[in-house]
Amino acid sequence: IKFDKFEHDYGTFSAKNGLQTCVFTFVNTGDKPLVITQAVASCGCTVPTYTKQPIQPGEKGELKVTYNGAGKFPGKFKKSITVRTNGTPEMTRLYVEGEMTE
Repeated sequence: IKFDKFEHDYGTFSAKNGLQTCVFTFVNTGDKPLVITQAVASCGCTVPTYTKQPIQPGEKGELKVTYNGAGKFPGKFKKSITVRTNGTPEMTRLYVEGEMTE
């Protein structure tokens, strides 16, 4: 598995627009179908959703990460998403960060 990036910066945003989303794109660089078996965020305010069906060799998939700052304290944040696959590497860590203002 090869990701297009490992980090995304949402920048500065208002708590009124507390819902922020980004997409990490990846490619199956192997010779067998790639399956994401798990994607877990470091906290409940960050939710990863991903392509569930096997990704064929050479094809792309997406992992979408939504940060929900509603009801959270303003300030800087950095959250991690641990992605596990049947490929190499078996585990990849992605990060989202930003700063929410009042």
